Amino acid sequence: MLAEIAQQPDVIARTIEREGPRMAAYAAHLRAHPPRMIVMVARGSSDNAALFGRYLIEMSTGIPVSMAAPSIHTLYRRRLDLRETLVIGVSQSGEGVDINMVLESAKKSGASTLAITNEAKSTMAGLADETFVIQAGRERSVAATKTYTGQLLLFHLLAKSLSPSLAQLEVERLPELAAQSLTLQPQIEALVERYAFLDRCVVVGRGLQYANAYEFSIKLMETCYIVAERFSGADFLHGPIALVEPRFPVFVLAQPGPTLKGSRELLTRLKALGAETLVVSSEEAVCKLATRAIRIPTRIEETLSAIPYIIPAQIFAGLLAASRGLSPDQPRSLTKVTRTV
Repeated sequence: MLAEIAQQPDVIARTIEREGPRMAAYAAHLRAHPPRMIVMVARGSSDNAALFGRYLIEMSTGIPVSMAAPSIHTLYRRRLDLRETLVIGVSQSGEGVDINMVLESAKKSGASTLAITNEAKSTMAGLADETFVIQAGRERSVAATKTYTGQLLLFHLLAKSLSPSLAQLEVERLPELAAQSLTLQPQIEALVERYAFLDRCVVVGRGLQYANAYEFSIKLMETCYIVAERFSGADFLHGPIALVEPRFPVFVLAQPGPTLKGSRELLTRLKALGAETLVVSSEEAVCKLATRAIRIPTRIEETLSAIPYIIPAQIFAGLLAASRGLSPDQPRSLTKVTRTV
């Protein structure tokens, strides 16, 4: 897992080089024939990446984006009206049975389909009208890392190509920013032992970090066997904050941008409640409010923050698993490809 985390700058650079021009051409076609809505279909970490795609595309294009409920297609066999809709399937293996069934059903319902996968010869790639491939090579660890950030990157490329508002987005900086996040490993090693006996926590993120809150929590659950609930900062205040008592652990992803004020207010409240808080942020004022901080080296605009912010969380989960005597590469009860209907 840690070796594949370290490969991410190269994976991102390679994917930009090979898929960037193709994505620009594909998006030009979409701009000429814009969908009335976009529907994402995915499971697991890929579903978290799709959630990021939803936020980024809605923010930058104004096109409504929905997250599909696969069971509507696979178990209830309902046909939806998907004319003038783009359905995007996201799967690292391209072999998720239910995801592929949704794509098949969507095509019959009038949708155009797009696949985002790490496997160019997968079933999904054969089904979709267009396919974009993460250039990650084989991912051997069961816990997805480089394929997750590769999926985030492809959504960056899609949104940038679709939206004039992102024309100046410097996607080419992402390999460098990812490499900077890798330099935080010694800092994370120094604090991870503090959490070796952790059995429950909450992970909070908002805006373009909301998907990363889900991804951080799933990494803690699948590699460390910690019960990790995840919330947006706003939803957490609508009831779940009642969980917090002295020393209750809350992990907060706090990037610059419109959500920073709310993150600062949440951390101030958690401090008053005596919570054990760990923040991932570039912002000194926010870091000072937390019990512990993983300080992102560069202040990154929110639109580019997702990949640099999830990498320290991946490292944290991998090192924490090791400190608990667990192998993050082979979590119990899990396989690399999960087939559900």
